[in-house]
Parts: sequence; structure tokens; C-alpha cells
Amino acid sequence: KLQGKRDPQKEAEAQAWIEELIGEKFPGGVAYEDAMKDGIILCKLINVLDPGSVKRINEQKMPFKQMENVGNFLTAVQAYGVPASDLFQTVDLYERRNISAVTQCLVALGRVAQTKTDYRGPIFGPKPSEENIRLFSEETLIEGRKTTGMQMGTNKLATQAGQNFGVRRQVT
Repeated sequence: KLQGKRDPQKEAEAQAWIEELIGEKFPGGVAYEDAMKDGIILCKLINVLDPGSVKRINEQKMPFKQMENVGNFLTAVQAYGVPASDLFQTVDLYERRNISAVTQCLVALGRVAQTKTDYRGPIFGPKPSEENIRLFSEETLIEGRKTTGMQMGTNKLATQAGQNFGVRRQVT
């Protein structure tokens, strides 16, 4: 069911973005999720974006050390500014339960990275919205209140004359 949510194109974009930032290619012949499973690539990624955010990257192959790497990445990403709603659970990646959530987290990280003034890397994810304040003069505001918007509709010249719904009532 969750496999259907996966977007191979988005995963390829995420992989290319990560490879460009960390300066390393993903291991050849290894699936996207398997390359990130140990958390080493993810920790390198956040350390490029926010140097020193993950102090120690565990290179050991023991499962709990690999899951610790992923947990350290998630903690550092949240401190970097990614909302908690965009994070994934460690088991989503480690046990391949929800890889689309992992990709969504990476997209959110790319979006947050674009807001940082010192970020000079490639664009990944949608551009964050910016405030767009509009100032109108008092005359313009008054004119706007006089106009009936098309969404509101109008009832000018509307009557119920000539409307027949069903048969007339027969009174005898």
C-alpha cells in the first residue's frame, strides 16, 4: 500500500541533490533506501548544511548504531528548521516501512535549506512562500466595499414570478 505512494522521480531528484551536496555518489547497484539505511549519508548531508550538527557518525554495521545515525539525523534536521510534521520515524527507513515519508523529509529539508542565507547549493523542493503585503489607499478600499463581487452573486430583478414546481393544488 505504501509502495504505491513512492515517486521514483522525486527519489531520483533527492538522490542527485544529496550526491551533489556531499560530493559522493550513492553506492552502485544499491537501492535508494538501502544506501541511506545506515544513516551515514544522511548524517553527512546535514553536516554539510549545518556543520557540526551530528558530532559522531557511527560507521559500524550493528543495527542499533545505524538506527542511532538515523535518529541523530532526525534530531539535527529538526534543529535546522524542518517541521516535526515533515519528519519520518527511524523504522520507516530502517525497515523500509514508509520510504515516501523519508523522501518527503528530504524535500522539506531542501525547502528549509533554501531559506538559509548561507546556502549556496542546488535547488531542491518547492520555493518557500514569502510575505506579500499590499497597501491600498482609503479611496480604493471604499470603492471596493461598494462593488458586489461576482462570487457573491446578485438578486437584482429576480422574482419568483412564472415559476411552477409540480402540479397546482386541486381544491374542490
